[in-house]
Amino acid sequence: MKARTKKLLEQATAAMLAAIEIYNKPRFTYRPQSFAILALNAWELLLKAKWLVDHKNYLPSLYVRQGGGPKRKRIKKTRSGNPMTHSLEFLADKLRQSKALPENACRNLEILTELRDTAVHFYRDNSEFEKRLHEIGAAAVTNFYAAVRDWFAGGLPEMRGYFMPLAFVTPQAVSGTSLTLEEKRILKYISSQIASAGEDAGSPYAVAVNLELRFVRSKSQAATPVRVSTDPDALPVYLTEEDIRQRWPWTYKELTIQCRRRYSDFKENRKYHDLRKQLEFKPAYAHERRLDPGNPRSTKKFFYSPNILQEFDKYYTKKAAAAAAPLTAAQNASTSMNAA
Repeated sequence: MKARTKKLLEQATAAMLAAIEIYNKPRFTYRPQSFAILALNAWELLLKAKWLVDHKNYLPSLYVRQGGGPKRKRIKKTRSGNPMTHSLEFLADKLRQSKALPENACRNLEILTELRDTAVHFYRDNSEFEKRLHEIGAAAVTNFYAAVRDWFAGGLPEMRGYFMPLAFVTPQAVSGTSLTLEEKRILKYISSQIASAGEDAGSPYAVAVNLELRFVRSKSQAATPVRVSTDPDALPVYLTEEDIRQRWPWTYKELTIQCRRRYSDFKENRKYHDLRKQLEFKPAYAHERRLDPGNPRSTKKFFYSPNILQEFDKYYTKKAAAAAAPLTAAQNASTSMNAA
């Protein structure tokens, strides 16, 4: 790889990592807009690197020319007098025509550009806008990595683990009645582009994607460790109703039944209640649900993770069958998050 092309590729990667880094900051209020700006900057640099590869590293091939015939066209200059280079839109369209850039990736960039322009020039805060940016932005990141892999084989293997944005958590959409006319237009445009996109099950490129984050027990060294935290600066992860029931599947009654089956000296007495209440404040073992989450006096109910049995094992004697038996399916499916 030529030095000039490698430099552009490194800058493109740095810009995309900066976009992801900013999006992963929960207190950064301008993060969706900043992500769109930086992600498109990353893509423009990546397309220029690809363009140079296809044009034998000839730098003037990136310059915009104007006036006269084919041989008399002059290089268009910027305000400072430097050569003006081709735009993202121009490069993406040319690479699409040459079949180097898949149609879905090009369409994704067109939508992301519209979102960027809306964010920069006319943006109003609403969750529907951020939801769409999540879908388009997630695809832009995964498409970026796919393009790096396809165009620059072995280019930046050490960066592989950073291309999936963990903080792309889809926000809840608001009712359409709260949107302005301008916002309705752009959302209609995005929906029409997504609906008309072609599907290729074997292609890594997409116009828009939804990311689903799940926690599963794993001993793999490549697995990402997760810890429950009350730190306001920690990466936020939002759980659905289904996620909650998968992680904390047992009610008080079901937990008590499991204990009777597991221990030979178990009794539903004060010892049991005191121990259980101590563990209820640790998210690895229990989750509190309130009938009215906004009312601290609302009726509450606890749900328990099978992991709580690991603590009970310290205080009760397991039956012979329970000691020899493997973990249940529920325990295997349970998250292995540490207590806060």
